[in-house]
Amino acid sequence: MVYELVAAVDLGSNSFRLQVGRVVDDQIYPLDSLKETVRLAAGLTAQKTLDGPSQLRALEALARFGERLRGFDRGAVRAVATNTLRVAKNAPQFLAQAEAALGFPIEIVAGREEARLIYLGVAHTLPDRRSRQLVVDIGGGSTEFIIGRDLSPIELESLYMGSVGFSLQYFPRGRVEKSGMKAAELAARQELQAIVRQYKKTGWEQAVGSSGTAKALADILEMNGLSDNGITRDGLERLRGLLLQAGEAGKLTLQGLRPDRIPVLPGGLAIMLAVFKEFGLERMMFSEGALRLGVLYDLLGRYHHQDLRHATVQQFVRRYQVDASQASRTAATARGFLRQLLPPAAAAGQAEAQVLEWAALLHEIGISVAHTGYHKHSAYILANADMPGFSKMDQARLSRIVLAHRGKLERVQELMPDSADWLLIFSLRLAVLLHRSRDDAPLPAIGVKRNERGFVVAVDPLWLAASPLTASALEEEGRQWAGFGLEFRIKSGRGKSQAAA
Repeated sequence: MVYELVAAVDLGSNSFRLQVGRVVDDQIYPLDSLKETVRLAAGLTAQKTLDGPSQLRALEALARFGERLRGFDRGAVRAVATNTLRVAKNAPQFLAQAEAALGFPIEIVAGREEARLIYLGVAHTLPDRRSRQLVVDIGGGSTEFIIGRDLSPIELESLYMGSVGFSLQYFPRGRVEKSGMKAAELAARQELQAIVRQYKKTGWEQAVGSSGTAKALADILEMNGLSDNGITRDGLERLRGLLLQAGEAGKLTLQGLRPDRIPVLPGGLAIMLAVFKEFGLERMMFSEGALRLGVLYDLLGRYHHQDLRHATVQQFVRRYQVDASQASRTAATARGFLRQLLPPAAAAGQAEAQVLEWAALLHEIGISVAHTGYHKHSAYILANADMPGFSKMDQARLSRIVLAHRGKLERVQELMPDSADWLLIFSLRLAVLLHRSRDDAPLPAIGVKRNERGFVVAVDPLWLAASPLTASALEEEGRQWAGFGLEFRIKSGRGKSQAAA
């Protein structure tokens, strides 16, 4: 379904932002935006947990965003969280409250996925996309680096350094001293050394900055005559001199320096200076496009069947040399079972079927590591690999379903009893079991139902009698479900039934 209005929510480490846009002829025209300075990264304790005040600020901001989004369909809104929630140990508990406050699901995206979305947003705002661009996005908790041409990224990386973290670590209580600035720049340059050689080898024609730090620096440099156009090396060095002379960012009297930017200016400036030195830059232009716009265009692509997740799944099938025929027949059978289990008018049916198909197509990728325990290898790859288009929660869900497609169900006992994932797990397990012969031999009509006690499988008794290996496997499947407290009942076509639990 294509929506006239779409919205993106960015839960950044420094600011939370909401962008509402109108879709016209496959283009997104911004209509409204909201920004809340939350400084979530500042609430990250030494134990990597979010403290109470930062959580409260975040929930209050999300509640205000939720009010603006009233009336929006679930499919028209996408909310993403970035670095601070990637590292916070209590992120799952906080997310439950955050989603309740916002009224929509929130995805935690991996660093490289964040970089991809940033580039997608920037690329849609560039006047000339034919040249190769180096895009730098300094956020509150991480900095993303992308080289791309047109709408296609070539290099993607996310480094764990941001304006909030650096400001707290190297400029405590807002004090800006020469030793702190030198240490911050050196630390940033050391981080950059991990990627700069490859990026220089790939090459670029223009450097572009996006998001808050780049915008703040561009505004300050241009409005105060420190730079004639965009961000320049000379302008950054002159600003550093003014900041050191003032001793505190709050004592600077500069046009374009907003109050909410004062606490994070020193850290952001140090990182940008390091970027200019390591990459050998003299000038960087600013782009209004960033993560939020990229999220909106990614959402638009999904409406038009240009979902990057499909391409990622197919890429994994090729990369891990999956038996594509076996994966496809398993996916088709599993989808058929799920259709029987879901109510005809289930709103989430299409989305659940899509997740099941991806799980079925990828359930054997672990065989590339080892056949023994391959489902565990598959689950590990899905949970930890870079999968463009997928959030970390998407990957965790796929991993869980694939882990449970064979063997003990206790491995996923954390699932709530009413979770829709049980239907997906049941469908995939049964499909895998029935296609063990790995051939195109037709299956009989098999009916499946879910009741309050568990599952019922209706199968032709004559076919079952002629298939002793499958019959034995179904009996063992019944024992697995019984051990988990659920019934798995085989029912014959003549109305007779046999309880396997």
